[in-house]
Amino acid sequence: MARPREFEESAVLDAAMLCFWEQGFEATTVKHLVARTGLTAASLYNAFGDKRTLYQRTLDRYVESSVASRIRRCEAMPPLAALAAFFEDIVTRSLSDADCKGCMLVNAALDTAPHDPQFRTAVADALIRVEAFFLGCVEAGQAGGVISTRLPATQLAQHLLAVLLGIRVLARIRPERELLEGLVAPTMLLLDPAPFADS
Repeated sequence: MARPREFEESAVLDAAMLCFWEQGFEATTVKHLVARTGLTAASLYNAFGDKRTLYQRTLDRYVESSVASRIRRCEAMPPLAALAAFFEDIVTRSLSDADCKGCMLVNAALDTAPHDPQFRTAVADALIRVEAFFLGCVEAGQAGGVISTRLPATQLAQHLLAVLLGIRVLARIRPERELLEGLVAPTMLLLDPAPFADS
């Protein structure tokens, strides 16, 4: 008769997620995971499979607990307020990240996605989800007259995605409020439906 698991799966996934988040997939060893989770290597393999499978589980968990959760919170707001709140949260999280871990999803885009088609697809799907949120906000805001129609909604959504990625990468090496807020300010101005003042 198989012995029941003597650990809380969610707690182990959270510990493994932090390990991968801090060190990246390649630099994280099974020894690191054992030390962080408190499980033996055999228990980790029996419960989650190999390191690659465990990394995928933790990346999925990060996307749902961080990225998707933020989107759900902001979707309940009016379009322009939703975008402002989204980026305010990103800047706040980036500045409060004492270890400069950055965003695990963005880290995965740089660390694993270029070399692994499965991870590339997983990261792309998550970023498409973010872009779709931006697009929904922009389209609703343009329809309601609170977001500029000077550019197509798709281009504005793509621009917002690029600003998000820029903030998350820059924050790892220069977590400076003035810099990060300086990236957001012109972006919000670009969304303003009022015409630009004549130069």
